Amino acid sequence: MPDFVCIGMPYFLGELVEGRDEVEAMRASGIAAEIGAPWVDVRPDFSADAHPIVAANRALAAAIQAHPGRVPIVFAADCTSALGAMKGLEAHRPHIFWYDAHGDFNTPETTPSGFLGGMPLAMLVGRGDLTLAQGVGLTPTPEEHVILTDARDLDPGEAAALRASRVTHLARFEDTLAFLMTGRPIYLHLDTDIVDPAEMPGMSYAAPGGPSLAAVAASVERVAHDGHVAGLLLSLWNGALVEDDAALNATLTLVRAFLAGMRG
Repeated sequence: MPDFVCIGMPYFLGELVEGRDEVEAMRASGIAAEIGAPWVDVRPDFSADAHPIVAANRALAAAIQAHPGRVPIVFAADCTSALGAMKGLEAHRPHIFWYDAHGDFNTPETTPSGFLGGMPLAMLVGRGDLTLAQGVGLTPTPEEHVILTDARDLDPGEAAALRASRVTHLARFEDTLAFLMTGRPIYLHLDTDIVDPAEMPGMSYAAPGGPSLAAVAASVERVAHDGHVAGLLLSLWNGALVEDDAALNATLTLVRAFLAGMRG
């Protein structure tokens, strides 16, 4: 089994938000000690960059690159951390396997809300405003190197852009169990909101009707076993919206499924 490093990335759109303690909850769970991995907290230098998302993601990339030979498991407060994760893994030139209830494929032209958290996958493939991606120093990933599942909650313009793209969209989540892996290194992006909110509470943008926790765990284990995963990022629940450990325990189930696949 490979060596791992656990990385805490608690910045939501580049900022620490009161009540958002989910990354700390993952650290306190002892998951790093359970797998014999060091735990590293990302510490951005916000004075060095004009945009806090750029500063936070540069620091995440540096944390990944400071541990060569270890597979990073990043615990993040939102999906914009994918920018830093992909920069940190750039030596692998990874393909992207993106689990999400949403597409994160909006651009300033398609978004109804302007929410940057709905744009990172588009940024990674070179669509929309690339100020943040360029600030982190990213080279766009070819669209044909991206697999997205299940993205059941898409904005109209986002859905049209996705259909016209070269991204492989596995709208039938069960197709992830049969998808032919390429053998290329993979950045595995797991937004925990893909799990039906009945089993994964505390989501800021909950989308009912998702796959079960057991189904997502089986899929992640299969991708980790059959693929060549260079790094995993989990975009976590909103700690300000939960009163128990249900989301924490569900997320630990997903992490352990990933580890079981990697061990295999």
